[in-house]
Amino acid sequence: MTGKILDLMKNGYIIVPKTLLQNYKNLKLTDKELIVLIYLLGTKEFDPEEISKDLGIKLAETLKLIDSLTSKDVLKISVKSGKICEEYIDLDELYKKLVMSIINEKKPTPKVTVFDKFEKEFGRTLSPMEYEIIGAWLDNNYTETLIELALKEATYNGVSNLRYIDKILSEWAKKGIKSENDIKKAREKHSKKQTQKEVFDYDWLNEKD
Repeated sequence: MTGKILDLMKNGYIIVPKTLLQNYKNLKLTDKELIVLIYLLGTKEFDPEEISKDLGIKLAETLKLIDSLTSKDVLKISVKSGKICEEYIDLDELYKKLVMSIINEKKPTPKVTVFDKFEKEFGRTLSPMEYEIIGAWLDNNYTETLIELALKEATYNGVSNLRYIDKILSEWAKKGIKSENDIKKAREKHSKKQTQKEVFDYDWLNEKD
């Protein structure tokens, strides 16, 4: 994978300047270092004076920037031996770092919608009519959270029917239930009433030991 992307980059199939612009901050490069690197992408021979002249940067600063890029391991000045020793630019390390940036790039996780959750619970694709019904709930100011809680309630009771869920939402609306905490309080209140009813209905006179 890494080798393939590296080949595509070197052969111009992946636009390096664009990739570099997107990732230079992650490589801890400054704006001036970025400019120098983009310039160097188009040349092989290392000529500090020409770089300085073309970019309008003083020679001393150019050499300082080159030194910084070398220390950041994105640029190497290699020497070609021969009758005359020549220095040339080696950007292999930069390419490798950009390749890793592409491979490790985090893709945004798609948002799971309320419709997706219904399809997951029902184990099938929703019909156009079901989409409209759920959409109408949202239009009527039922929050996604409340709709999902009603779905859970229906699933818990073994029902996968939007009409049943619609009744749950209507009942909750009448009781002013808008959150999971409200549901919890309503259940506790109901449970308390049931306990009190059992106490008052108990036949104390005919109680046996």
